[in-house]
Amino acid sequence: MAIKERDWYDALKIGCNKEGIERASKIIKDGGIAIFPTDTVYGMGCDPYDKKAVERIYKIKSRDRTRPLPVLTYSIETAERIVQLDQFTRRIVEKFWPGPLTLVLKVTDDRIKESLCLEDKIAIRVPDHRCTLELLKRRNFLVGTSANTSGNTSHTDPSRCLGDLEDYDVFVDGGVIASKGESTIIETEGEEIRMIREGSLAKTEILQS
Repeated sequence: MAIKERDWYDALKIGCNKEGIERASKIIKDGGIAIFPTDTVYGMGCDPYDKKAVERIYKIKSRDRTRPLPVLTYSIETAERIVQLDQFTRRIVEKFWPGPLTLVLKVTDDRIKESLCLEDKIAIRVPDHRCTLELLKRRNFLVGTSANTSGNTSHTDPSRCLGDLEDYDVFVDGGVIASKGESTIIETEGEEIRMIREGSLAKTEILQS
């Protein structure tokens, strides 16, 4: 690795501590892009209400604009500010949030619907990671896509992100993530569960809820 690249990386890197979280929160508030650890893989995020920041994430990841970005939030209560939870879905999230389960739910917030170019649904979850939850306490919602170029594998080792991505504003280093894989993504229809992506949670585990 060239010295110039390493110097650039070290200049952006901050710790997963109170000072680091406060700095990352301010950068995001000001329109910046952050990379941060979650309970599954390293994520990349911004203020989901900031259209320019959202567009930057699509560009950094070389992601198809037709693929909506998922959102992270702090709790079930904050999630309900922007999505609709029925009784069946609530039982599921009460068991698996915080955790590696993403749900596709009806979006009720017109502002976030517009900024993320959504139709009527959004993918959302509460991650089980102290560092990210502290950041979400301050920001409430973050775009929470994996920190990798589209088509490449997601990363659990912070050093791997350096060779894959550029042009972000801050890197919250939480060390190597001990992960069983990416989050499972589901959508509920009545009391039926439709698997969109099976990740670290199997459908059988969810059905037992």
